[in-house]
Amino acid sequence: MSDTRSPAPSSASSSSATPSPSPPPSSRASAALRAPAATRSNSLHAGAWWIWALGLATAASRTTDPLLLGLLVGVAGYVVAARRTDAPWARSYGAFVKLGLAVVVIRLLFSVVLGSPIPGSHTLFGLPHVPLPDWAAGIRIGGRVTAEQLVFAAYDGAKLATLLICVGAANALANPARLLKSLPGALYEVGVAVVVAMTFAPNMVADVVRLRTARRLRGRPTGGVRAVLQIGLPVLEGALERSVAVAASMDARGYGRTAQVPPAVRHTTTVLTLGGLLGVCGGSYGLLAAQGAGYGLPLLAGGLVAALAGLRLGGRRSVRTRYRPDRWGTRAWLVAGSGAAVAGAMIWAGSYDPAALHPGVVPLVAPTLPLWPAAGTLIGLLPAFVAPVPPAPPAPPAPKEGTP
Repeated sequence: MSDTRSPAPSSASSSSATPSPSPPPSSRASAALRAPAATRSNSLHAGAWWIWALGLATAASRTTDPLLLGLLVGVAGYVVAARRTDAPWARSYGAFVKLGLAVVVIRLLFSVVLGSPIPGSHTLFGLPHVPLPDWAAGIRIGGRVTAEQLVFAAYDGAKLATLLICVGAANALANPARLLKSLPGALYEVGVAVVVAMTFAPNMVADVVRLRTARRLRGRPTGGVRAVLQIGLPVLEGALERSVAVAASMDARGYGRTAQVPPAVRHTTTVLTLGGLLGVCGGSYGLLAAQGAGYGLPLLAGGLVAALAGLRLGGRRSVRTRYRPDRWGTRAWLVAGSGAAVAGAMIWAGSYDPAALHPGVVPLVAPTLPLWPAAGTLIGLLPAFVAPVPPAPPAPPAPKEGTP
């Protein structure tokens, strides 16, 4: 009779059955902080991207130093390159960069043609002066062009260009449909109009790229006045068709329907909302003015509380429901906080040493890079490391064997 008992486990099998040791706490912490792959459940809140971008824009509005402005543009561009998707609105960042460069050029042209109140002693060239009547005193056309006025115009245009690029970064990173989904019920109708307006430029850029690629593949020119006209008409036609489709879908979904609320609630909502907005405006002015720093912060806080209460009451009129609302997680706090930290560091630097953020023009001096504002600007790179990583675009199919 044979022995049917299983043999004793060998030393190799026993050693393989031994549980593996748990990873050290440092590796667990690094794994927890490592950015995960973006999915529908863990994607970053769209409002966090806008707060981050508005923080960078606020920092840009406090300085005219071209080195700091270039650093802000570099921070925004790096985050966009690291975390944007292949969605149509994500391709609009390059268009905003070109728009910013156009703003700088236009600002320089206006300074050359219309002059500038900045005095200067370094004359570069002169234009024919056009005499104007007495009622146009203070305005001139042509005349002497100095290096000081061109440098001042370049600084001013660079600041506006940086603001546009920061807004373009938010357009490229935030999903406008999910941003609309996260708005309070009282702002839904206004939010739809704003989202449609924000998506017009990215969709138009995508249409232009698609049509230019199609013309290039057909061997047709993509530059010149004739090509622009032939591309512009299909783009406008596509925008009109898209607007009609959006209007039809909004009507099918019951857009504009409201619930019945008592008149007292409507009046209270109006008073709280308007009063809160006035308080926010007055508090913001107080914080910007040197004499209103004492009352600015309390007035701003009270205005925010009243406006939020008004929006909360106004949300009772909305009959809309939310399916799987986006959650504001830890990574959203980190992204939004990094933008707020950049803005706070630049505001503090402007109150501590304003001359460091505004290089002199008269007399001309070379701009320098302030250490602490530059270090605070680098905090804006945090979203490139903590935000979920978007999925890579699918690779093109490999050609079959024997295909030429």
